[in-house]
Amino acid sequence: MKRAGGAIRRPFSFVRPRLGSCHMKNAILAAAAALALTSPSHAQTAQHQLDERYNRALAAGYKALFLCSAIANAEANGTTRTPESVHEWELTGIQAPLNRIVRDLPYEIIRRPTGQIAHVQVRWDEDMPDRLAVFDGKDAGCSVPPVGAPPGLSNPTAPKPWEREEREDARIPLGLPPGPPPSLPSLDAAFSDKYGNGRTTAVVVRVFENGRVKANYARSAPGFSRYTPQRTWSVAKSIAATLVGAAVHRDEIDVNDSAGLGVDESDPRRAITIDHALRMASGRYSDTPGNRTDPLYWGGTSVEERAQDWPLIYTPGSVYRYANNDTLAAIKAIEDTFANHPPADFFAEIGMTRTVAERDWRGDYVLSSQVWSTAWDLAAIGQLYLNDGMLWNGTRILPEGWVEYVSSPSGPQPEGRPFGYGAGWWLMNSSEGVPSDTFAAFGNRGQYVVVVPSRDVVIVRRGEDMVGTRFDIAAFTRDVLAALE
Repeated sequence: MKRAGGAIRRPFSFVRPRLGSCHMKNAILAAAAALALTSPSHAQTAQHQLDERYNRALAAGYKALFLCSAIANAEANGTTRTPESVHEWELTGIQAPLNRIVRDLPYEIIRRPTGQIAHVQVRWDEDMPDRLAVFDGKDAGCSVPPVGAPPGLSNPTAPKPWEREEREDARIPLGLPPGPPPSLPSLDAAFSDKYGNGRTTAVVVRVFENGRVKANYARSAPGFSRYTPQRTWSVAKSIAATLVGAAVHRDEIDVNDSAGLGVDESDPRRAITIDHALRMASGRYSDTPGNRTDPLYWGGTSVEERAQDWPLIYTPGSVYRYANNDTLAAIKAIEDTFANHPPADFFAEIGMTRTVAERDWRGDYVLSSQVWSTAWDLAAIGQLYLNDGMLWNGTRILPEGWVEYVSSPSGPQPEGRPFGYGAGWWLMNSSEGVPSDTFAAFGNRGQYVVVVPSRDVVIVRRGEDMVGTRFDIAAFTRDVLAALE
């Protein structure tokens, strides 16, 4: 006998059966039934059952994380969100197949004696532990442990609420004109169906002059205020590029440095640079268009195990393919700089004091998507780019020429799309009625930060658009700029 695949394989022998016709018929039926168990239809059924179970686990992680992040980060900002509000906005109209599962999963919000959220748990299976999202503190937000993790397992590097030094909440003076913000008809139109059938939650338009705010326009949907954070989704990629720029300015890295992918110097992936990663041109394979990273975002895997090891299929720098993994690789390449320059300190320095970059459960930043910020804070990062990387007081924190670098289409470009791509920022240089120097951060569900250097204008639109809907950011930008003339 030989062992194959963990089973004992017995030598095959043919023995003619000595059975009557009835017994023979039963034997044939039994053999047919056994064959059916290995047929494609049975395999598809087994795979379907497996996928359904996996989707429930992902949906539970999705729900736990959004309840945790939306509520805990809002409370850290001095405001509130309710579970009902999160169900109405963040948990409605999400991607398939999670959309049909997520809302009905039972959940529980566990708080510490101080009233602060400890974790959120969501029931998804009777035989498995609840899925968890753990609040790791004001500067860390929430993280998702692996499927099957018990309560108490959390990000090992996150500052716990009782360990964190209180940060002074001093916003950078913006020189805002006194009195209530003036009216701008285009802002009201953003909450109608003029620009599509999206669901707008907040709009901020800032006009600058000599580095100071000349006019400020803002409006929020009911239940949202200037202190209400939302997930940025892929706007985080532009924030990631900004953190890379800060490290370049401090002479800690160069964008032409290797991103450190691959096992050693003999690995061809070592040729992928930080610039390649920022420009979505690493040449690596990714399994879905847009590179959905559900196992990392909702499944509790880590950046290290999910994003770093994909194989190379094109020469680095030759092909554009939008991939979360590339931004994650760029941030992983500069992670050593975060010990002395954590993102929270950078956010505070530029006035984004109500923004938090969340991490995976092992402590790596998920800066492809998992940042929670307010519309007002995102306007501050737009202001930084209008000021060519300098703070309001003249202190430079991004390199000279960084604005030109991120807004330059020097790498391979997306095909069949109305927008080009720079280094972590989208380009609106082909949008009708929009100045050719306009660049923007785009995020899922309608998150936009539009920077128009020639007009000294920043436009922020936040939304919770449902799958299959859209918001025409180019038309909105055009109309806002026309209204400001």
